This record gives sequence, C-alpha cells and structure tokens, in this order.
Amino acid sequence: MIPAAARLPGVPGLVARHGYFVVHAPRQTGKTTTLRSLAQELTASGRYAAVLTSCEPGRPWSDDVAAAEQAILRTLRDKAADGLPDDLRPPAWPEAPAGAVLSSGLTAWSKACPRPVVLFLDEIDALEGRTLISVLSQLRSGATERPANFPMSVALCGLRDLRDYKTASGGNPNRLGGPSPFNIIVESLRLGNFTPDEIRELYGQHTSDTGQPFTGEAVEQVFDLTDGQPWLVNALANEITVKMAVTPPTPITAAHVEKAAERLIQARATHLDSLVDKLNDSRVRAIIEPLITGTQPAQRPKNDDIQYVRDLGLLAQDPPVRPANPIYNEVIVRALTDGVLEYATDVPRPRAYVLPDGRMDFTRLLTEFAAFWKGNGDILVSQQIYHEAAPHLVLQAYLQRVVNGGGTVLREYGVGRGRLDLLVTWPYRSPDGAQAVQRQAIELKVRAEGDADPPDPALVQLDGYLDRLGLDTGALLLFDRRPTAPPIHERTTITARTSPAGRPITLFQG
Repeated sequence: MIPAAARLPGVPGLVARHGYFVVHAPRQTGKTTTLRSLAQELTASGRYAAVLTSCEPGRPWSDDVAAAEQAILRTLRDKAADGLPDDLRPPAWPEAPAGAVLSSGLTAWSKACPRPVVLFLDEIDALEGRTLISVLSQLRSGATERPANFPMSVALCGLRDLRDYKTASGGNPNRLGGPSPFNIIVESLRLGNFTPDEIRELYGQHTSDTGQPFTGEAVEQVFDLTDGQPWLVNALANEITVKMAVTPPTPITAAHVEKAAERLIQARATHLDSLVDKLNDSRVRAIIEPLITGTQPAQRPKNDDIQYVRDLGLLAQDPPVRPANPIYNEVIVRALTDGVLEYATDVPRPRAYVLPDGRMDFTRLLTEFAAFWKGNGDILVSQQIYHEAAPHLVLQAYLQRVVNGGGTVLREYGVGRGRLDLLVTWPYRSPDGAQAVQRQAIELKVRAEGDADPPDPALVQLDGYLDRLGLDTGALLLFDRRPTAPPIHERTTITARTSPAGRPITLFQG
C-alpha cells in the first residue's frame, strides 16, 4: 500500500475546515482504498466519526427518490457498523418524506454522535437525474447546519468532476454557480497516478516480503508503459508473479514487464474492457478519432468534452491531447480493430508471409493488402463508427492479424501530426543463428476534400521518420477520401518511388 495521506494530502485540511469537496479519478486508481484508509485514520485520531460509504445501491432507483435514499442509508449503516465503535454509530433512521430521507438521517446521526461526522460518498456517479439532484440538494440544504446538526465535511467521490454531475442530473454544465446543489463545493481533488518513487516503494514492499527484486530497468519500464496508472502498476506485477509464475528469488526484469503488458492487452481484463465500453460515446469519439487519424478535428472539441475524456482516464492529464499511457494507446486501437476483419476470410494466415529464412515478406504483405482493399475497402469503411479513421483501422486490423503471435505493430499518433506512423517488427533468426529483428516503417495519410495531392510532402515526413528509426526504406500509404475520388478498384495502386533523401519507398494509393 502507498500511504493514503501521501496520495490525498489535502483531505485532512479540508475536513478540519468543514469543507465539502470532490475527489475524482478514473476507475481503478485507488479512490476507494485510499478514502477508506483516510476515514480510518480520521476516526483513529479521536476527533471525528468518519465513514466511507457507497451510493451504488441507489443506482436501480433513479426514478424513485425515496427508495434510492433508503438504499443509500442502509449501506451507510452497514459501513458504520464495520468501521466505527458503538458510540459513534448512527441511531435508527427517522421517518421522512421522499426528498428528505437522507438529510433527516444525516441530521439525526450528527445530533446523536459525540464527534463531528465526516462522510465520504463513494460512487456518486451511480446516481442520475432526480435522485442525484435530490441527494445534492439535501447536502446543500443541510450544510448550513454543520457541524452540530449535519456532517461537518462531505466528499463526493467518483469518476467525474463536479461539472459532469451537473450534466448527469439534467442541468446545464455551463451554469455551475447558479443552482444551489452545486455551489457548496470548496475544492476538487484529483487522485493522481503513482510517481516512479511510489512504484519503487510499492514494489519494494514485495521485495521485503519475498526477497524477489524488481530491477531498476523493470521499474522504469513499468512507469514508461503505465505512466503510473495504479491498476496497471499492480496488474503488471500480479501478471508477472502470479500468472507468469516468475517466483522468488528470480529478479523481475524489463523483459518480464514487456511480456506481461502484452498479456494484459490481449486478455482485456475487466478494467480495460470498462474503458473500451466508452469508445462509442460520441463525446469520446470526437476526441479519440482525430488522435488516430493525426488530423485536426473539423470542429474544435469543447474543453468540457476533453476534460470528460481525461476524467475517464483515456487521456493524459496535461496537453497535448494524447492517450494516457502506451498500454491504453494499444488497448484503444486494438479494441477498435478487433472486429473489423471478423468476417474477412481472404486475409492469409501469418505464416503465409514468412520467407524461408524466417523474415517477413513485406512486399507481398502490401501487395495483398492492396488486393484486399480493392475488394473490401468500401464495405469495411461504411461499417466503421469511427468513419474518418476507417482506413487507419482497416490497415491496422490487417497488420495485427498478420503479425499476431509473432511480431508487433508500434503506433505513433496524435492530433495535428497529419499522419499515423507505424513500425512493424518481426523477430527471426539470422544466418548465424543469432536472434534478430526485422523492422518495416509505414506512414499512413488520408487525402480529404480540398487537400492538395500529398505524396511529395508525405515523402519528406517519411524521410524524417526513417531517419529517427535508422532505416533505409519504408512504405507510404495514401488513402483518398474525397467524394470526387475514382472508384476504389481504379485508384488502388502500388508503385515504387524514391524519397527526397534517396530512399526506395513503396507507395500505396487507395
């Protein structure tokens, strides 16, 4: 465990100042664990009666305010019985009409409790509509009576910041200062990711318990792949020590971390699937699609929408807009490409492209992709929800199927780059028996309506990519999305070109 006070150092001060505040962070970042520990520490100080409870039991009752309130209070009583001594627990909840059940119960408890009550309301996101507005209204109304007759401090804990609670309740997110349920929050805290030092501390506890060390390179690799996302940090260690059965005293290396990351991506654990579920949300799609295509969005996304996707955990917290970490980067693209070729039977199996010496026949791969695109491109593009990114997804789905289980597809994408850069790697044995890796660089661009013919500028960009990789050749794939473009079977060609730097380039136009 990373100490709770270190992860949310501002909470004790907010509680002491009678603050009502928000704690938000994406799923599986440790909110519940951290807040439970803080509640225990606050109670153990002798100054407060602090409880973490959940609003989740109120979810089924979105249209029945009284039933939702009663469900929340039942859970609160159970949590108080688990976490508080008898003299600090709430009395019997009084009878009250719908819309006052929660506030009446909290008032009765605050009056009876010999200490000020501190309440952490977890999973506030579970409530919507009338139930959410009722709960927030009751908290706002009771706040003026604190601390003697209402909880001294209340934290709303969930995925989203305050602005999105307003939207979930049916209000206008641009008018936070007006309606009273939303103007009592004094601060919004975001539970951040682990720092490299915290990862070392966490893994160091494992080493102390078992004698199994994590090498410095392994810890660095974990941070590089996860950016410190807590669930991923723990999941990688669990994958290595439990599922991959790397047992003490064997040191855990960067190679173990790489393998564990790929296993997590392929397995798509529950947490990763919960992220994937958000990709079809129109607010999410408006942000993620330009990332994949590398183009500027046709309409600048609202700052609230960008923050919403950040709050979900899909994006890094600071500009520029980009995936939160390399593992999520890969999960996003694979989730969008997984079903693209579900019914395609004319994609050869990976071994069909392997040459006798073990290398991948990239020339054949691109030639056969061109034939596949001629026959299937129009229908596959029409089926994609991410319509602007459809060529990118079809190509990556094709590559992923070809290299699956042998090589890798590494992606570099981001808004405003004007392209998607791919690096396909394929391990093989060199003639002397040594392990070697074949690399193929691909630049993908789309020509939209009004765009100039892009090959020459794109070849300059590709030269820059190849310079970084130290490669002598590459491939440029140009997809024509203009309404006036010739039919796909006429415009799809493969030719040889020479880049401005003199490199031989395979040019696909489709």
